[in-house]
Amino acid sequence: MSPFRITRTLPEDAVAAALRSDVRDGLTRTPKTLPPKWFYDAHGSELFERITELPEYYPTRAEREILQDRAGEIATLLPARTLVELGSGSSEKTRLLLDALTGLHTYVPVDVSESALRQAGQALAVERPSLRVHALIADFTAGLVLPDTPGPRLLAFLGGTIGNLLPDERARFLTAMRSLLTAGDALLLGTDLVKDPEVLVRAYDDAAGVTAAFDKNVLTVIDRELGADFDPDAFDHVALWDADEERIEMRLRSRTTQTVKVPALDLTVDFAAGEELRTEVSAKFRREKVTGELTAAGFAPVGWWTDAAGRFAVSLSVVR
Repeated sequence: MSPFRITRTLPEDAVAAALRSDVRDGLTRTPKTLPPKWFYDAHGSELFERITELPEYYPTRAEREILQDRAGEIATLLPARTLVELGSGSSEKTRLLLDALTGLHTYVPVDVSESALRQAGQALAVERPSLRVHALIADFTAGLVLPDTPGPRLLAFLGGTIGNLLPDERARFLTAMRSLLTAGDALLLGTDLVKDPEVLVRAYDDAAGVTAAFDKNVLTVIDRELGADFDPDAFDHVALWDADEERIEMRLRSRTTQTVKVPALDLTVDFAAGEELRTEVSAKFRREKVTGELTAAGFAPVGWWTDAAGRFAVSLSVVR
């Protein structure tokens, strides 16, 4: 088997501390907000896997189509020796890149979930005995230090996850990613594209109600971890298209006037009937917007690919 290493750069208590901070900050804002990362406990991750299989939810299938069709071209443009993947999860789609990058020396999956990293890393160690796997338990939005690995390095941020960041957050994130790379390295970025709002809304509010359950799961996480008394059934899942910002927003709308207690934070939160708690933004992009943001961060776009239906894009940008 190939060498498999796992390095923790995230303190043991960092996730719990971040949850407490995000909940206190988000529930005392006007309007109230919570970051989408708190959807993903074990049950939330299972729900998201179900979402990716729904007929309404196209991004996962569209991105996989691009990687299946274009991974070889990507590898030709950037014959990476190291592949770094942010938010790697199960590393399932990554295998398409691993197959194409024939000269790859090291794969560096980065995720906050140690269990996901161990499962994926150990599987890859068996499947690809010549590949070194150095997993990082880290929060890539809060500062990241990469191990010393051979270049050129390809930094992959797939799934359209960059859309969960607000514009100023995206600018800081892309600049931070540029600072991790050197001449000859590149960024591979997945971005969901602007399209018919009805298609977009259906992707985030499916007929089977799986996304609604996923959205409400954040309340279950807060109840379990912080002793809160949220009743998920007292909220309705809402998905809206913001045409001005060109983004989907997922919200939880309070059905009644209610008060929620969060004992771990000594916090009491009042909701008016109809008041909404924003749980996710998912920006959608046009090519010129992606190019502009990458250029401003110090990248030079060299490749752009979409699925056959033009729903999703994967772009390759080298360090300027």
